[in-house]
Amino acid sequence: MDKPKLHLVFGGRVADPRSLEFTDLDKIDVVGIFPSYDQAEEAWRSAAQRTVDDAEMKYVVVHLHRLLEPGIA
Repeated sequence: MDKPKLHLVFGGRVADPRSLEFTDLDKIDVVGIFPSYDQAEEAWRSAAQRTVDDAEMKYVVVHLHRLLEPGIA
C-alpha cells in the first residue's frame, strides 16, 4: 500500500484576493488534513463554496508531503 500524501486545507481573510497574505492569523479556519489530493480538493471546494460571496476569504490546499519529504513528488 502506498504511503498517504498528506494535504492541509485551510483558509481565512486575505489582504488581496490575488495574494496569500492572511490578515488575521488568529481566525484561520483549519478545515483538516487529508490523505489524498482528491479528498483535500473536495474539502477545499466545500469550504470555498460557503464563502463564495466574500472576495476577501480564501481557502488553499497545501501539499504537506512535499514539505515533509521534498525529494518525493
